[in-house]
Amino acid sequence: MMSANLKAVALMTPEGGLSRYLSEIRKFPMLAKDEEFMLAKRWREHQDPAAAHRLVTSHLRLVAKIAMGYRGYGLPIGEVISEGNVGLMQAVKKFEPDKGFKLATYAMWWIRAAIQEYILRSWSLVKMGTTAAQKKLFFNLRKAKSQISALDEGDMHPDQVSQIATKLGVLEEEVVSMNRRLSGPDASLNAPMRMDGESEWQDWLADDSTPSQETVLADSEERSIRMSLLETAMTELSDRERHILTERRLKDDPATLETLASEYGVSRERVRQIEVRAFEKLQKSMKAAAEAQHLTDA
Repeated sequence: MMSANLKAVALMTPEGGLSRYLSEIRKFPMLAKDEEFMLAKRWREHQDPAAAHRLVTSHLRLVAKIAMGYRGYGLPIGEVISEGNVGLMQAVKKFEPDKGFKLATYAMWWIRAAIQEYILRSWSLVKMGTTAAQKKLFFNLRKAKSQISALDEGDMHPDQVSQIATKLGVLEEEVVSMNRRLSGPDASLNAPMRMDGESEWQDWLADDSTPSQETVLADSEERSIRMSLLETAMTELSDRERHILTERRLKDDPATLETLASEYGVSRERVRQIEVRAFEKLQKSMKAAAEAQHLTDA
């Protein structure tokens, strides 16, 4: 069990003022790779609370940065950060430094999982369904819209709806329904945090001059891990499955069902079935590989 002091640090909230909270957590220094490794070993092998304390506090800025990415769901940002801190604590508890990953890379999965579970509970998605595909839609719709320059508010064009539905693997009506539910004003990173207007949200997301070294490295390592999982999973597909899936879901300009149906001499429905089956196989393989490496959100 972690000490009461560590829990108090991990559960710090911005209730007394977000500006003050973010200012305070920036005082905790980031750790060099070797220092992080030794602290993680001390915690894992000797349950040293001082080591765990330093591991947690050095990553509180990472939690705040990730939490800011979920500011558009209409929930108190302080509560979102608190939930992310709980995820960080769980990551520190389970972190295995000998596996070669940085704590930030491993913790990002736990932090996001804790925040997403909190948001899902708060939004009562039970009424809409909580399948993996719908959760993916819930948390990726805004990003998908920005990539195709869709308007933030109001209904999208049918072609945009179709493109997003294909990319995220959900029904078009689910995209329309979710978009209407999530439409609304989004907090701006340039919005002032104080009445004097001198401090903005984005000022607290990273160091003054450059992005956090910890965050940059974690993002890079996570992308590398995901690409490695994807490449390995793709080898388990047949040539036809791999080609159809690549053309339909991994290209910036996806091929149409008609084009692939003509290429393979089959019906459009048959191509769609192959695409769905290949995608399901890919997801299953990547999830199994992630679980084997202790990188799942659960």
